[in-house]
Amino acid sequence: MQQVQSLVRALSILNALAESEDGMTLTEISHQVKLPPSTAHRLLTTMQHERYVSFEGERTLWFVGVQAFSVGNSFTKNRNLSQIARPYMRALMEDSGETVNLAVADGGEVIFLSQVECRKMMRALVTPGRRALMHCSGVGKALLAFLPEEELHSVVAKHGLPKITERTLITQEALEKDLERCRQRGYALDDEEHAVGLRCVAGVVRDETGLPIAALSLSGPAARIPNNHIEQLGLKIRRVCADLSREYGGKPV
Repeated sequence: MQQVQSLVRALSILNALAESEDGMTLTEISHQVKLPPSTAHRLLTTMQHERYVSFEGERTLWFVGVQAFSVGNSFTKNRNLSQIARPYMRALMEDSGETVNLAVADGGEVIFLSQVECRKMMRALVTPGRRALMHCSGVGKALLAFLPEEELHSVVAKHGLPKITERTLITQEALEKDLERCRQRGYALDDEEHAVGLRCVAGVVRDETGLPIAALSLSGPAARIPNNHIEQLGLKIRRVCADLSREYGGKPV
């Protein structure tokens, strides 16, 4: 039990250092993890020997070491987004009652990776591998809103802004205004822009740099997603996207 306690304490120190960009003194570490300085120092020197932490003597600061990076880098090589996302998607479907989709950007379009269908008779079905234009889909607009501005210009140059329904945004000015609203509220809305009678609310999953790597959407009949229900769904998907980003090793904003 003592060995397990020491491991937990060492990991708490490593977590504290990971959250500090400028390093930490021994006093700061012991205060944050609530350990005596002597205990914290013993654990730090053990982890230093294994290169999980490093010490800068001139400023007496401790930092995360190269071995911690190597272990974390191994995780990023082997992580599977669809697999990690699946339980989050199922929980979101149960909580919202609507179908959940996972998609990524590909060549100026979005490609759907997986879906968790809701239990209701009327639902939107998307097969894995299906593509959609970014400017008129919830997942596409969520990604465009939080990607660098040049991504939008690249998408428009490659695919244009074709009219899919009467509600599709077909000018760059209208799309940019909508994307700004997406950034302000933290989620995107497809208001029957991709298919008549269908609404989608979407958020982004971020990588370790804070950039979007995927998008999650809740989709259902417009009659079941009225205006006064959109914000509630938006808050749900923002929360799940943040949780999924952390589970994936990303940096939610």
